[in-house]
Amino acid sequence: MSFKPMVQTDSTGKWYGNALRFATQDEAEQSALNLVGRWMAVREHTTVESDDPVNYTWDKSQGLVAII
Repeated sequence: MSFKPMVQTDSTGKWYGNALRFATQDEAEQSALNLVGRWMAVREHTTVESDDPVNYTWDKSQGLVAII
């Protein structure tokens, strides 16, 4: 199990994500908040559970770090 960040960018109600998967909900939330800070179009953000394997971590000092 993993967690993925999701955002809404328009009024359709659709949620959009990418291939980032995190071990904890907090890491996914930090990634989503980082995206909110960089994208002007984000209206809402959330995190959801995923069956995909974890492939990233969120480091408080480095930010997004790929797991190799």
